[in-house]
Amino acid sequence: MTKEKIIGAKALIEALANENVEVIFGYPGAATIPIHDVLMDGKIRHILVRHEQGAAHAADGYARTTGKVGVCLATSGPGALNLVTGIANAYMDSVPMVAITGQVATIKLGTDAFQEADVTGVTMPIVKHNFLIKDVSEIADTVKRSFHIASTGRPGPVVIDIPLDVLFAEIEYENLDTIDIRSYHPTVIGHPRQIKRAAALINGAQKPLVCAGGGVIASGASSELKALMEIAEIPSVYTLMGKGVIPDNHRLNLGMLGMHGHARANYAAHDCDLLISIGMRFSDRSTGKTAAFAPNAKIIHIDIDPAEIGKMKKPTLPIVGDAKNILLALLNSVAAAKHDDWMKKISDWTKKHKTMPSCPNDGRIEPAEIFSALNSITGGNAIIATDVGQHQMWASQLCLVNAPRQFISSGGLGTMGFGLPAAIGAQAAFPDKDVFLIAGDGSILMNNQELMTAIEQKLPIKILLFNNGYLGMVRQWQQLFYNRRYASTDISAQPDFVMLVKSFGGEGFLVTESSKIKETIEKCMTIKDRPSLIDFHISREANVFPMIPTGGTVEDMLLQLD
Repeated sequence: MTKEKIIGAKALIEALANENVEVIFGYPGAATIPIHDVLMDGKIRHILVRHEQGAAHAADGYARTTGKVGVCLATSGPGALNLVTGIANAYMDSVPMVAITGQVATIKLGTDAFQEADVTGVTMPIVKHNFLIKDVSEIADTVKRSFHIASTGRPGPVVIDIPLDVLFAEIEYENLDTIDIRSYHPTVIGHPRQIKRAAALINGAQKPLVCAGGGVIASGASSELKALMEIAEIPSVYTLMGKGVIPDNHRLNLGMLGMHGHARANYAAHDCDLLISIGMRFSDRSTGKTAAFAPNAKIIHIDIDPAEIGKMKKPTLPIVGDAKNILLALLNSVAAAKHDDWMKKISDWTKKHKTMPSCPNDGRIEPAEIFSALNSITGGNAIIATDVGQHQMWASQLCLVNAPRQFISSGGLGTMGFGLPAAIGAQAAFPDKDVFLIAGDGSILMNNQELMTAIEQKLPIKILLFNNGYLGMVRQWQQLFYNRRYASTDISAQPDFVMLVKSFGGEGFLVTESSKIKETIEKCMTIKDRPSLIDFHISREANVFPMIPTGGTVEDMLLQLD
């Protein structure tokens, strides 16, 4: 019996359903009308964003909080190109994503047709892989390959570009259950001899330190890492992408390291005799002057991506593989230990160097007061999304997070405008969880149109707006290194943010007194069917400390403003 033929657009949706896709974030155009038409009758939820960049960031936020592949959809030309920043953001932070773009008909490729753009060419440097489908028979195979590539090994984004005539072409469709890509087989099991050597180094160390990156979260290895730390009494620091890998209030968690990391974390990295770096890439924001980072330490570098081993810092012992598998093997070889002298030294640093924002006495709210109230209310159990800027660094330092995938932030690319759509992706994934967005008065305006998406989808995101009337991070650099010449960073000419969110249909509050912080956040917690925003007027020249200037070392760390 001949199978019923379906058009390529329906074959695409069938293939996505076969990958258990639950939600797509998208924006329609002429080249994707067939896809949207099929979506109307299917089981996959489509969330209409108000700008394609929002679609990419929402898919990113969905992926970070769920561990699943996020999916976004845009039309050809400008629609596809508007995804580029979000795709690059996901690539830099190793987030699994499949971006589907419409394209002009195959006969028009290369002719500069209306709304044509070379999407595969443009995105090639910022994806794990991309595909241009030229025949309807390729759809099932391409989707299966894309999801496999995006979610295995080191996760990352994959682009599927589909011409309009392919979406209309007919095919007898059949799902694919498995795929084998001959040239793609990531190493997931660490070399036994290297693991044995690593265990010996750990057992012999006097001042060991774990540095955990986002790769530990991606592999689902948090419990194994915690067990290793507790058995061998190894304190840990984390990169921005690793926040949440170990509960923030765990006695062995020293906090974030790097440019705006906790002082004790940076001192520990500088002074340790063994650095066990897992799923981190020694980025410049984490290490400062890389040659001087952990100068006295032997380094074990564990990563699933062999390209990262030795790229920035030559390790004493490299191990390529999945963090979870390697940590499980290490647990069988590492001896129980105590490091009393090392822990005493860390305790001394903790007592001496408290991490608090530096604030002028200008009568406005101090950022630490907001985080104190937030931590008291959530107990570290909420999902926290951040935008990019000073508020992001304060959140990474001061916000209590108990578990992996509860803290989502743009790290490698540092994309202003990431926060709101990422929070939408997180809240869409977890409608019953509390999702907070930590945003600044500069970053919130980058993608504020997505407030309409949150309203339409009835997403109760709680936005804590840190409003200082400046592009705060740039202003801080101007204050410290440019003699307070605040060129183009004063943004005190701004909308009434309370009225702005209300105009979309949300709820808004203005808070200018510290005594009102907690009760206003609690009021937002009662709003269950729409987003709410609290406009906190914080100290205008509040600064993020500690701070290691670009290319500096621990010796250059600024603990407070002189």
